[in-house]
Amino acid sequence: MTLDTQYITYFLLLGTIVGFMAGLLGIGGGGIMVPVLTGLFLAMGMSVDQVVHLALGSSMAAIIVTSMASLRAHHLRGGVLWDYVKRMSPGIIVGTFVATYFAAMASSLFLAVFFSVFMGIVALQMFLGKKPKAHAKQAGSKHLFLVGSGIGAISALVSIGGGSMTVPYLVWRNIDIKKAIGTSAAIGLPISISGTFGYVINGWSNTSWDNAMFGFVYLPGVVLISITSFLFAPLGAKMAHSLPIHLLKKVFALLLIVLSVKMLFSIL
Repeated sequence: MTLDTQYITYFLLLGTIVGFMAGLLGIGGGGIMVPVLTGLFLAMGMSVDQVVHLALGSSMAAIIVTSMASLRAHHLRGGVLWDYVKRMSPGIIVGTFVATYFAAMASSLFLAVFFSVFMGIVALQMFLGKKPKAHAKQAGSKHLFLVGSGIGAISALVSIGGGSMTVPYLVWRNIDIKKAIGTSAAIGLPISISGTFGYVINGWSNTSWDNAMFGFVYLPGVVLISITSFLFAPLGAKMAHSLPIHLLKKVFALLLIVLSVKMLFSIL
């Protein structure tokens, strides 16, 4: 793959959008990154058989930086329930890593369809503004391990930080929405780290030292996206207090659907 000035600009711009939207809406960038990266990698000459795998792995790696920044911000505000993080993380790590093994063996078409269907469901819930009803029953460690495994597995297959599943689950557990978001942000770090290692190790046969591609992670793209997403996330967070978030979430939901459908057609 050739990384010229044009593609460097595209990666930096993608990071800018992802960081700004993450700060503005508190939503991870996988829903934007995976479809856009799929298109970029196809344009750069990547084989259609591996392009979605590379988009998923690179997106997961880029999420590490935003996850760390988000975790720190919520922790400083006392918004992270570390007991839940501690008890869910083992399942998160196992589920995420195992899912990358199956993702490495799956076809690009299967991954594109799975991604599009999942994002369609997420977008619909976001557009309708549906919220789960609280359920006060105490969760045991075994239950949290299993839930964490499921969240980790699905997160790995669609390359997200798990917030679209973790937050509703914690709210269902009768946890305050602000603490649910903060705890979800903390859980996003083990998801992104485990997922990145999984896509590197399980895709190692596709490593290309000349192209700085390690497994299913394209390092130059990850670095460029991470730089601008880190810089623009605070701006998005600042603008969250002055922009109509409810309306923006509906627009973002429609954007997710458009990008997912476009990615699916690009693979077909």
